[in-house]
Amino acid sequence: MNLACLPERARVLRQIRAFFDARGFTEVETPVRIPAPAPEPHIDCPPSGDWFLRASPELQMKKLLAAGMERIYQIGPCFRAGEKGRRHSPEFTMLEWYRAHADYTQIAIDAEELVADVLRPRGSAALPRMTVREAYLRWAGWDPVEAWDQDRFDFDMATKIEPNLPKGPLLLMDYPAPAASLARLKADDPRVAERWELYVDGLELANAFTELTDPVEQRRRFESARAERRALGEADYPLDEEFLDALARMPPSGGVALGVDRLVMLACGVRDISDVRFC
Repeated sequence: MNLACLPERARVLRQIRAFFDARGFTEVETPVRIPAPAPEPHIDCPPSGDWFLRASPELQMKKLLAAGMERIYQIGPCFRAGEKGRRHSPEFTMLEWYRAHADYTQIAIDAEELVADVLRPRGSAALPRMTVREAYLRWAGWDPVEAWDQDRFDFDMATKIEPNLPKGPLLLMDYPAPAASLARLKADDPRVAERWELYVDGLELANAFTELTDPVEQRRRFESARAERRALGEADYPLDEEFLDALARMPPSGGVALGVDRLVMLACGVRDISDVRFC
């Protein structure tokens, strides 16, 4: 770790908490060791006995929304096996926040204000937006909404889209439905999900949804993801039945996951995650 980044990391964490506390959010803490992660291809949770270390606190935080909480946030450790590089660490710090009776547009406003608050010289009150469809037509030459191809989508995202994103912050909006397993689909075009990702200087910083609250559809998507994981030879995670039961009581909500280490990287002006955390 670059020790010169420690004071800046402390400042960022203080500002995050002050930001959400001032807006009436409650900080929560949910378990790090869980029995059933959300099944997503290519995201592997390290085993911990018969359970797993979480890749995200998402399912547990949504249970709190279903129980009646309305504005919640959490900062804490998450884990993903096999992820190591300049931008990835197998253990990392995640910020997640959720609003009941909100959608991804309200969450985008939160993100805009948070980025402007933490990255003052580079943030702005309103972030520029571009749809995924526009980005792929411009830089990859095809439309993933009209002709979905998972492998091509992932390859082009890494090699053609992210390297060409403009400097500064950008919200990449409205992902194809197959790329958003926990998000609500748009009412006027169900081929597209209410999902955005926040990039700053081409670095993916946050991922947000209008949350899916239909337990039948969520179960179908989870089972599809489990089948894909089995076909890829990945671990088959059990379903979180408590989460699926709670989903029927969860109000319409928006939520987002933001990489704290990457936010600190931007604040410090460094390019390697190992500079801002003990790895």
